[in-house]
Amino acid sequence: MNRAGYSAYVFSMLVASPLHAAADITPLQLATPYDIEQDIITIENYWVSEKLDGIRARWTGSQLLTRSGTLIHTPHWFTKDWPNVALDGELWIERGQFEKTTSVVLSYTPDTRWHHVAFMAFDLPQSDLPFESRLKVLRRLIDDAKNVSLSLVEQYNLTSLHELEKTLDKVLSHSGEGLMLHHKNALYFNGRSEYLLKLKKFDDDEAKVISHVKGKGKYTDVLGALLVQTREGVIFKLGSGFSDKERENPPPVNSWVTFKYAGKTRNGKPRFASFLRQRPNADISH
Repeated sequence: MNRAGYSAYVFSMLVASPLHAAADITPLQLATPYDIEQDIITIENYWVSEKLDGIRARWTGSQLLTRSGTLIHTPHWFTKDWPNVALDGELWIERGQFEKTTSVVLSYTPDTRWHHVAFMAFDLPQSDLPFESRLKVLRRLIDDAKNVSLSLVEQYNLTSLHELEKTLDKVLSHSGEGLMLHHKNALYFNGRSEYLLKLKKFDDDEAKVISHVKGKGKYTDVLGALLVQTREGVIFKLGSGFSDKERENPPPVNSWVTFKYAGKTRNGKPRFASFLRQRPNADISH
């Protein structure tokens, strides 16, 4: 069988197999933070894409779910003619529009604002092909769907770590969040993968709000800090990064927040932690 015939065979088996008509969100692959100054990689072995700050979502082949498994209510036209295989991706409007994306995507009553949203697909979670082969199949599936609401996250190759740094700087200068690096030969992995890397100028994480700490001085009578706990059980105060409005109406106890930081102390506490945003409950992977 020649290469063209083999590619067609692999594609037909992937689409036809009932194994790939997912009924839930498993498996779910997570990225490992990448420190370009500490870890040397062969960049030619990776596909690089922009890290989109939207709502992570899974198309099961028939339904659209958040990463915690909550059903996303879309207009009927939004998923019309999408492939009947599982797709991993991000519901996204544009850079800097996370809150707007959240208000649209997590509404129980879909409206015309969905015309501004696209599902940016980046992987086939139930395929056993290496990433570069999955990417080819994914591109073909999206082309066949012919629905403007379904797009492929742009993937490109770079030739040096210097070029990678320049690309990161360009994305950040346009209010982007960072880059994703996906090893060409990596299989989809359930959990945090060392072959899927995220490159940012700062680290970020999520924590659960335990309590509110009252402010002092100019913050008297409003929030001074949040006492939060990470998934690893580390408890610390998160006191910077809040707007005046957020201090007056802080994230409630038991909600989850995203914060950025610059490394960790010897005791595992984030250094220079700063509040970024409250995460909607439906977007939290518990």
